[in-house]
Amino acid sequence: MIRFQQNARPRTDTPTHLFAIGQTVRMKSRIGLVQKTAELFQIKSKLPVKDGSPQYRIRSDEETYERVTTEDNLEVADNPSA
Repeated sequence: MIRFQQNARPRTDTPTHLFAIGQTVRMKSRIGLVQKTAELFQIKSKLPVKDGSPQYRIRSDEETYERVTTEDNLEVADNPSA
């Protein structure tokens, strides 16, 4: 038998997306690894949370395909025109 708790509050611990569609970001560099390129990516769409981290579909002008990554792999591009 399933019982529901009365007066239960909705969960509010679901992470929210930090980046906006159209925002320019770059991939974070990993400690001890040289970043292949300092490519800039544009957020194309927001995807559902996976393992506690919001996901995004991103695209670089240098590539012919889109990538899917989690928010913890991205950082704001300080100078998008560079």
